[in-house]
Amino acid sequence: MAIAKIPQIPYTFGVLASCRFPENGPGVAVATGGFMALNIDTFSNVSGGFSFFKALGHPLAAPKFRAMLAALASAGPVAIYDPLGHAAAFASLHDVDALTIAGVYVQDVAAIGQRVIGHAAAPVTLLPDSGATSVLVLAFDADRLIAHIRHLLPRGAQVVSLDAGRLDDDMITSARHYLDPINFATNFAFFRDGEGHHTRLVTANYWGGYGAKDTRLWLCLLDDGGRTLADWWLEAPAANGLITIDSADIRQRFTLGDFTGQLFIHVVGGAGHDVVKYALDTYGDADSVLSCTHDANAWPSDLYAGLPAPDAGEQVVLWIQNSHPCAIPAGAVGLNVMGGDRVARLDCEIPAFGSYALDVASLLPGLSWPAQIEIQAGKYFVRPRYEVVTKSGRRRISHPNVERVDLKPDPHIADLGNMLGKGFILPAPILPQDRFSSCVLPTPMSTAQDSLPVAAIVYDSGGREMARHDFGNLPRSHESLFEIDSALAGNGGLPGGYGHVELVYDFAQGGTADGWLHGLFRYTDRASGHAADTSFGAHIFNTVLTYRNEPQSYAGPAPGLSTRLFLRLGPEPLDTMCHLVYPASMPWHGHSQTALILHDSNGAPVATHDVAIPCGGSLHWRYTETFTAAERKSAGDGAYVLVRDQTCRLFGYHGLVNGAGSFSLDHMFGF
Repeated sequence: MAIAKIPQIPYTFGVLASCRFPENGPGVAVATGGFMALNIDTFSNVSGGFSFFKALGHPLAAPKFRAMLAALASAGPVAIYDPLGHAAAFASLHDVDALTIAGVYVQDVAAIGQRVIGHAAAPVTLLPDSGATSVLVLAFDADRLIAHIRHLLPRGAQVVSLDAGRLDDDMITSARHYLDPINFATNFAFFRDGEGHHTRLVTANYWGGYGAKDTRLWLCLLDDGGRTLADWWLEAPAANGLITIDSADIRQRFTLGDFTGQLFIHVVGGAGHDVVKYALDTYGDADSVLSCTHDANAWPSDLYAGLPAPDAGEQVVLWIQNSHPCAIPAGAVGLNVMGGDRVARLDCEIPAFGSYALDVASLLPGLSWPAQIEIQAGKYFVRPRYEVVTKSGRRRISHPNVERVDLKPDPHIADLGNMLGKGFILPAPILPQDRFSSCVLPTPMSTAQDSLPVAAIVYDSGGREMARHDFGNLPRSHESLFEIDSALAGNGGLPGGYGHVELVYDFAQGGTADGWLHGLFRYTDRASGHAADTSFGAHIFNTVLTYRNEPQSYAGPAPGLSTRLFLRLGPEPLDTMCHLVYPASMPWHGHSQTALILHDSNGAPVATHDVAIPCGGSLHWRYTETFTAAERKSAGDGAYVLVRDQTCRLFGYHGLVNGAGSFSLDHMFGF
């Protein structure tokens, strides 16, 4: 793909594909209608992620499927047997146009006559009359299914199944069931190195904490065109040991030039979690480049929301990174103003596993913060990153969130106060006010959210309410920003200098809710102007009563009433900050019993500091101020902190700070 510059602010390190230029402007096509999304199932909020699309789209499986299809195309007519309803998903990710399809056959009587990849599905009992020279069985672990129809095979026909595209045995964790989610513990990460920009991925071998042995990571670095730059194995350390992958190290190891693309991660030999969680720091040779985000959420979505329009003097770049072995067609990706139906579509094809830097102003000119943008993603990519570039050259990266399409208003939420107090809470830090300003923007995150009945409550570190901002019943297209400085201007600020803010439902002016309340929180260094964005959704916190699988639990059924948060530590001279919030829908234990446990790179505990956070309050702390120099020296390089509490659920945010006025911030992950 050709390198180009984004016009408004010089963007010297981007990846812009050469595009067709329609009348609307470079790479832009405006439409009000929809565009066909990939016909794949990726995630269920009941059962979790689906593995089938991952098995089809794995970078090592894709060439096997291409070879299989080429061989079938050259062998004559092909009958497709689709006993499990996988044909549409397979044809979405792999090109079947070269096949001479003799017919599509199904097992389920209810599916007979339905259109399947352009053919009316026929009962498999008619397979002998197909005249096919090959039969493609669209299933993994297909031996049993093939045995069921062996007597129906056309004379002399060969049988091929999706097992032809299986990963090698050394890539499989559970041999019993190929599509076991643990076999596809995979994820993508934005990865860049060049012109002074670097990325560092940090996680821990939390699989070892669940009993996994001999865990390994297969890593594949893909450039902007989707080409493999390098692939390698990384042996995981002992249980709970630290895993660090730095772009500068990888570049040196494989003698690479500048690159911007994505890192594909496949954990083999895992246990307990099929989700690959990580913290991703973006840092630069210049102190003005610093930000952090968390894992990409491994399931591609139809829509993403919470993408901010540029503030004055800013450029916002959306990184579209194809998660599949098929190209993203021109027009498949689009942007629209939140609440609007006019979709501006990218008139450019993005290759398999390729990356594209989209200047949002090129599709939606004239928008400015706090306007919000909805991303029409069509299930082509996992949760993307966006990069903000300022006139001064400061850069930060954050992410939108998955916009749900399966929700509808829940009238019971308005009545939860009788038993669950505040009910759903979205907590976020108010960073130390002497250095940082903080603001809040509620973000629609479900297609069902035509109204947002929201209030923001400001608390000091001790949990005392200091101010309240009633947003009212916001429309979907709102641009209502709450500047926390303005709410505290009359009382001299927060006692202790910091606290937190909670978004809660407020039905005083009407409206409906679905429990998927989200917000974007922006923090700015008052002196340097460096900023950070973080966004997340609401949960019910710290009550033994449960509602719709809340309070959320990562291990076992609700309620989740304990804390295990991972805090990666920045290398010197960077310091690490952490902001822990103790939200409570109903009164809970008066103080937390929180342990900050410093671990060395092998996962061994080195030192513990106990802290007590008031219920409804928060704690802001620094690594270098909490742990002594001797403790930090004993932990050495590659240390991390585990935030552990068995009495309550805390919500945490982490970031790095340097002496040049730069910092990063995002929410923490647990395991």
